[in-house]
Amino acid sequence: MPSAPVASRFLYAAAWLVGRLPRALQRGLGTALGELAWRANGREPRVARRNLELALPGLAPGEREALVRAVMRETGRSALETLRLWTARREATLRLVAGCDGLEHLEAAERAGRGVLIAAPHYGSWELLVEFMAARGPFSLVYRVPESAAGDGFLRLARGGANVRLVPAEATAMRPLLRALQAGEAVGITPDHQPKLGGGEFAPFFGVRALTLSLIPKLAARTGAPVLMGYAERHEDGRFTVRFEPAPADIASPDILVATTAMNAAVEAVARRDLRQYQWTYKRYTLRPPGSGEANPYQRPR
Repeated sequence: MPSAPVASRFLYAAAWLVGRLPRALQRGLGTALGELAWRANGREPRVARRNLELALPGLAPGEREALVRAVMRETGRSALETLRLWTARREATLRLVAGCDGLEHLEAAERAGRGVLIAAPHYGSWELLVEFMAARGPFSLVYRVPESAAGDGFLRLARGGANVRLVPAEATAMRPLLRALQAGEAVGITPDHQPKLGGGEFAPFFGVRALTLSLIPKLAARTGAPVLMGYAERHEDGRFTVRFEPAPADIASPDILVATTAMNAAVEAVARRDLRQYQWTYKRYTLRPPGSGEANPYQRPR
């Protein structure tokens, strides 16, 4: 394991213990935790509810609440499942892959020799996709650095397997990612994280303007690397199908608004495959366009 603080190793040991629970028990416990979170109506279900109000305003209130409940149950399963994926051997993790759809797109992109950009939305299991890609060769993974050193050390232990290169989501990320693509390697970036102001463009996402990461379009335009949407979609039995789809051609447009709009449309199409599997508990719309007069939609009225 990479060098890490003692606290990070303690967290990893705790995750390992939970990750070793029998899969059926783990899934049942995750479902129960999600149900409990929904009933407690804490931060996560409130954020999910607000996101769905914004993104899917046509849903009837009862239909929306049923979806919030389903999202929380899926979120609970995913949380415990992630602990298993973070602490298991790669060969055991990959046994959860029931199949791969669109592998021909990935293989064609690899043969082109310009590197591959994997735009991986927060849908299904991002962590399983990381393991799938790293099993094929070097994979640079852009990640948001936790505020605590213990948390960062834990993530480096959890994700620091063979062929995985962790790149902090900072202003300096462009250089190592360019090197990886120029070497013909794969780079994975989540396209639906809200960047800081100046790090993206406000583009529509489910009909609402959202500050959208411009890193993927800029890398695609600069290197000519093909961009694929990649995700691991969960089945009811807890196994997954890994899917790869060509991203819209406009994702490499020099017009960043055009590029980010195309990218958001592709993420939205993935999310609509099974709305329960998308990360609605994330505050996607916090930052509003400067000068718009729009308020943070997650702030409670005083």
